[in-house]
Amino acid sequence: MCPLEMPTPPYLTQSPPCSRLLALFLVLSGASEQSSGSEWQVLQPEGPMLVAEGETLLLRCKVDGSCIGDMIKWVKVSNQDQQEIYNFKHGFFPGVTPAIQQTLEPLNCDYSIYIHNVTREHAGTYHCVSFNGLSENSEKNLDKGTSVLVKRAGDPDLWIIQPQELVSAATGDTVLLDCTVLGDGPPGPIRWFRGAGLSQKAIYNFGGVSCPNVMAVQSSSSDFSILLQGVTTEHVGTYYCVKFQRKFNRQYLSGQGTRLRMKGLLSVLTHVVLGLKAVTLAVLLLALAACWRSCWQEDIKTSGPAALCSP
Repeated sequence: MCPLEMPTPPYLTQSPPCSRLLALFLVLSGASEQSSGSEWQVLQPEGPMLVAEGETLLLRCKVDGSCIGDMIKWVKVSNQDQQEIYNFKHGFFPGVTPAIQQTLEPLNCDYSIYIHNVTREHAGTYHCVSFNGLSENSEKNLDKGTSVLVKRAGDPDLWIIQPQELVSAATGDTVLLDCTVLGDGPPGPIRWFRGAGLSQKAIYNFGGVSCPNVMAVQSSSSDFSILLQGVTTEHVGTYYCVKFQRKFNRQYLSGQGTRLRMKGLLSVLTHVVLGLKAVTLAVLLLALAACWRSCWQEDIKTSGPAALCSP
């Protein structure tokens, strides 16, 4: 016997606008889940830090929110290689001790460590990361960390550090360009330029002269970062933090440069979606329910009882 074919209700054979609303709801639900984050956050200074060979390095890390037991470890990234420096759950790590062992009072949720007798091999970026106890490969993305530089005998007496190789921004954004100056150098100002050579354009002089909508941050004596406000396509380029020698009025040392580019439309829309809150999704869900209710009532009116009930 052939199986009995059941008629398909009209409201399933059509594709009402509600289906589009449903698809949008599913997309936004996933985006909201990604942007909600966890209840706790790992905090550590980004640096950079300068330490001489043979000294002891203190790397600070604290968990904001609720403590997560021993599910924290330190990872060093250098030349795209990752190395586990310390694991609070297990393992033996010579030359590394948790800071909590050297304090008179226990520090709540503190996962700072000491690295003793620093050598040049310790240079790199250190990440304090969480991991799942069932999987060692479930760390969060290593997008931020503490940059560490090791000073050796004979090294330059001045360091200009621009940690950002690339910064992306949308039209109208305010952009932070990081620059840290460590060590001692000849007397002279720090200046910012866009471009190099004949195309070089002065952007900011910490002596007080700057382009419009550019301001200094200077959260510390070594911080020479600047803010670009209301960026447009005209701001695209590579920015250099430069130390000048006052005696000869010439460039003494320059940072590696930070390239600024503008985001595409798709990237901007993605950030807007990820920024939506749960209340937005709730409103969208109510609208979706109302839409389907309206579609159902319309089908009842147009189809009549004969289409819905068998004789």
